[in-house]
Amino acid sequence: LEALLACPIKSGELDTASLSLQPENCRKTNNDPVELFIVTANGDPIRTRISGATRGQVLEMAQQLRLAIVDPENRNSTEYLAPAKQLYEWLVAPVEPELKARRIENLIFIPDAGLRTTPLAALHNGQNFIIQQYSVSLMPSFSLTRPRYVSLKNASVLAMGASKFTDLSALPAVPVELSTITPQLWPGRTELNEAFTVENLKLQRTEKPYTIVHLATHADFNPGALSNSYIQFWDRKLYLNQIQELKWNQPPVELLVLSACRTAIGDEQVELGFGGLAVQAGVNSALASFWFVSDEGTLGLMTEFYEQLKTAPTRAEALRRAQLAMVTGEVRLQGGLLYGPTRVGIPLPPELVKLGNLQFSHPFYWSAFTMIGNPW
Repeated sequence: LEALLACPIKSGELDTASLSLQPENCRKTNNDPVELFIVTANGDPIRTRISGATRGQVLEMAQQLRLAIVDPENRNSTEYLAPAKQLYEWLVAPVEPELKARRIENLIFIPDAGLRTTPLAALHNGQNFIIQQYSVSLMPSFSLTRPRYVSLKNASVLAMGASKFTDLSALPAVPVELSTITPQLWPGRTELNEAFTVENLKLQRTEKPYTIVHLATHADFNPGALSNSYIQFWDRKLYLNQIQELKWNQPPVELLVLSACRTAIGDEQVELGFGGLAVQAGVNSALASFWFVSDEGTLGLMTEFYEQLKTAPTRAEALRRAQLAMVTGEVRLQGGLLYGPTRVGIPLPPELVKLGNLQFSHPFYWSAFTMIGNPW
């Protein structure tokens, strides 16, 4: 039996020992039925078979949603709505009455292989996106996640990144992104370009136990050998098979933000890419992207995410609020400035000023980024 595990949790601790997850190597066919298995903080678990849907149909619809969102020719269209509505009908609507009865506000999905790179934040009920009702996040598995609440109110941020590269396109928004995050929004330290090295990252974390690490750069995950995938530092590429060099749990990092291209996508063996491996390596939460995100869109989402993180009760809720601000047009480029719901305009570099006025309501700009691991 193919199962999509969607486990919404409102509060409290989760008894992971009582849950038996199906092994990944079970025999699967496209004709397998699909089930939702729901666990909440209160009440009995809910198990629901989805009527009229097979594994193959769900996977095909998820692929259609991804393609419709990322296609640059669809950037001004609503072609994504049909698959977004159908997936909502299959994956959320059957259990929504019970979710509302239990006052669930936060959905944590543990999807099976093939669905882990689906932009779940873009699911649509015909009137609103799912994020207009729930915060949405992913867990690679219960066993890789410590479901406990840790406040970030007194956290400091180590923000590092690069805006220019020898063999990759420039990222002119990165200096603005880093300088806005710290020191304007959060206390911490910024390291840009020549200072953005693996060794300096290790050194800075040795000198001070930063709770949040933010990396703004290029990255790519490719199927096959781990050495095919990397995060680009100033001096070299850090390949996937070298990621443990960073020793995220010495000292522990509560939140790793990978403000980079395609850092949460991979093959079925490591489908959550760098985000999933960072959680596996000891990071409590990782915020990463499913596809090649735009420089200007990332700037808008990241600055608003850190603004919301100051007051939001959870990390996933901070992401939801930032995404909603993009949907509604409150985060936008206008007159050479970046605006947010509560911020005065942030001056943009000349490369972004040339783009003119820009709205970010299309899910291409905001649904790529997903909270992986502990959403609290």
